[in-house]
Amino acid sequence: MSNTTQKVATIWRYPVKSMMGEELNASEITPHGVHGDRAFALLDIETGKIVSAKNPRKWPDIFFYHAAYVTPPLGAQLPPTRITLPCGKSLLSDDSNANAELSAALNRPVELCVAAPEESTLEQYWPEFAGQANEISQEAVAGDAPKGTFFDYATIHLLTTASLTKLNELYPQGRFESRRFRPNIVIDTGDQNGFVENDWVGKTVRIGDSVRLYITDPCPRCIMPTLAQGDLPRDLDVMNKGILQNRVMVPFAGRALPSIGVYARVIAGGTIRHGDAIIVER
Repeated sequence: MSNTTQKVATIWRYPVKSMMGEELNASEITPHGVHGDRAFALLDIETGKIVSAKNPRKWPDIFFYHAAYVTPPLGAQLPPTRITLPCGKSLLSDDSNANAELSAALNRPVELCVAAPEESTLEQYWPEFAGQANEISQEAVAGDAPKGTFFDYATIHLLTTASLTKLNELYPQGRFESRRFRPNIVIDTGDQNGFVENDWVGKTVRIGDSVRLYITDPCPRCIMPTLAQGDLPRDLDVMNKGILQNRVMVPFAGRALPSIGVYARVIAGGTIRHGDAIIVER
């Protein structure tokens, strides 16, 4: 099955895990996904865990930190990343005082890392279990991504405009912008309405002339899309009235979960650009 009317709407890269990222017109796709994506992360020195917005009780402001490369990454050696704090002050990832500045801003000792510790985990908060012993779970990092990387599960995350349209239909008072879901590639599906990417699992997506992505799983959702970020307000009904309406089987979890978008594995890399045609193949 193919659909030649679909195209790349936007490309996103997040140089530092759980910080806001940068919108791109084009990017190289490597075995690690969008070149330079999640190349850095903060390590909570006291716990040894990766800092993640999935635990907003410990890291309530992390979505108000922005990260962008000072120059476009072109090779294996990545340029420094400029991190802008919520107060407006900025620092570079290679500044000698970067860890001290970030620790002071976050009120916890942290270290900016370029490789995840072995068997690294992050903390995830479950609001439905608030006050109970299981309100915080320990989640593995990089389940289907190369070891040492900071991806939650896979190296590429795709989202369609059809899903955003459906969510807005389900909950018109909400603001379902792609930023809430932190995708790498937003796909313009024209006038389609619905969670069309549910049917892509197990298929290959071809982008432009050379890039091939294998769709492995739907992307299950936690509390993160409901959090405030930039000018988007905190809104728990984004989950309750929107995301929860799309429960689908997630192969890596072995059960149905509320999901928006899909995860992908890179089969063949290359360069993708805004407007590139997208074809979904068996």
